[in-house]
Amino acid sequence: MAEQVKLTSMRNTYGDTLARLGEKYKNLVVLDADLAKSTQTIRFGKKFPDRFFDMGIAEQDMMGTAAGLAACGMNTFASTFAMFGSGRCWEQIRNSIAYPNLPVKIVVSHAGISVGADGPTHQACEDMSILRAIPNMKVVSPADSVETEKLIEFLAEYYDSPVYVRLARMNTPVVFDNNYKFELGKGCIIKEGKDITLISTGVMLFKVIEAHEILKRKGISAEVIHMPTIKPLDKETLINSAKKTGLIITVEEHTVIGGLGSAVAEVISEDYPCYVLRVGIQDLFAESGEPEDLFNKYGLSVDAIVNKVEELLKKK
Repeated sequence: MAEQVKLTSMRNTYGDTLARLGEKYKNLVVLDADLAKSTQTIRFGKKFPDRFFDMGIAEQDMMGTAAGLAACGMNTFASTFAMFGSGRCWEQIRNSIAYPNLPVKIVVSHAGISVGADGPTHQACEDMSILRAIPNMKVVSPADSVETEKLIEFLAEYYDSPVYVRLARMNTPVVFDNNYKFELGKGCIIKEGKDITLISTGVMLFKVIEAHEILKRKGISAEVIHMPTIKPLDKETLINSAKKTGLIITVEEHTVIGGLGSAVAEVISEDYPCYVLRVGIQDLFAESGEPEDLFNKYGLSVDAIVNKVEELLKKK
């Protein structure tokens, strides 16, 4: 990675944004499950101790309490690690939050293989899949700290449904500037292209942009689309790009089963059939290791993305 690339923390941005928004929204409450220093909700807790609830290692109780607070009109954010916030309390999310359609904002950190050395027990690579299956639930995966800030600002005024937000543990390259505006359910065309469409979500956007530049030097015109919202998916942007290029590769730091790749394939198969290749974690548990080593091993490096594009274009 080039030295001039700015790296920032989604988690720090999340904590700082909550602490700032707490001044504006007096009904904003934050819950955590004994991981406030890691999720950085501690920043809100120090500033507004009367509106911060550390529920301990009791994620099910946290989600039930979050549902109750939201039902009483509180602007409710609940946080923990992605592994626990999606898996350990899935039933409470489904029955207590999504079924009554309560606007709880579930913001989790430590998602995907970029969790690194904590290993497969903490590398939540199935979370978007199992949350996307729940009715009423929205699923969002921002690409950097700028988008994270804009997203949390949006969610502070959003009361239509529950939302699951997926943040990374590692520091991530900054892609957007402060003029960026988050829109739920909308994709962003980052680079125009005509030969192939690359669609990513979350932290993989930066690698896809790097791959685009390499492909450009090779004479390949790749369209790059960032899909921060996995559910609901931006069908219009997706289909328009498919009509232009006729080939799609999805890239995600998540299992290819049920995540971005599956969501894209579902839309394409019904509305504009064309070839879709899903790049992500295959049907396996990853190893413990440094994030970049894991990206390289499991086919999520820049070079791997470029190779997949070249292979797919040969089939066209």
